Amino acid sequence: MASSSLSAPLLPNGLNFTKKSTSIYHKLITEKAPNAKLRPLYSGTGMVSSGMEKLTAESTLASRRVLLGLISAASALKLAAVEAIAAGLPEEQKPRLCDEACEKELENISVITTESGLQYKDIQVGTGPSPPIGFQVAANYIAMVPNGQIFDSSLEKGQPYIFRVGSGQVIKGLDEGILSMKVGGKRRLFIPGRLAFPKGLSSAPGRPRVAPNSPVVFDVSLEFIPGLEVDE
Repeated sequence: MASSSLSAPLLPNGLNFTKKSTSIYHKLITEKAPNAKLRPLYSGTGMVSSGMEKLTAESTLASRRVLLGLISAASALKLAAVEAIAAGLPEEQKPRLCDEACEKELENISVITTESGLQYKDIQVGTGPSPPIGFQVAANYIAMVPNGQIFDSSLEKGQPYIFRVGSGQVIKGLDEGILSMKVGGKRRLFIPGRLAFPKGLSSAPGRPRVAPNSPVVFDVSLEFIPGLEVDE
């Protein structure tokens, strides 16, 4: 059975602290940290160890901040790695919302044109509610230039994109296209230049450039609307 007595414990600075040195160390701490409290802990042999509550609390807070910073950095690195891997894939291997069979079916689906000039084809009509203006929606998307090259994708990021629909947080064509969808639906949007990116988008490794006011194509699936339940 282990003894209940303790050898002379180590202080934060690595010095042995015994009853004989208590008064000297107490004076040293009082001069350097007048606001700190000492909490003497006595063992069965009379040895004393002390901790500074204020310094301990500050150290704990600093440790938590460092930990949160490391978690955030790790998440950012993971996301960057996923995007980098996806960007390096051949175009035909990148994840898509519409596969080859879907593309063939789209050829037989009529295009609907809205007053703004937006055009779309419903790949799959949803059965849930449509999003009210100003509500958050969670949607997956594949953004392409007209020749089919992908320049952005939520699938490559590994999570749906959440934004307030009809509030100008995304390009006009995407806003309009999602407002008339229902949860569970999937749609291809043919977005004219005036409803897309007025300033264009720069190219990046594995990503084509989007010229200012040029047409783009979005495949979109409306996953869910936070706060609205889907009717069974």
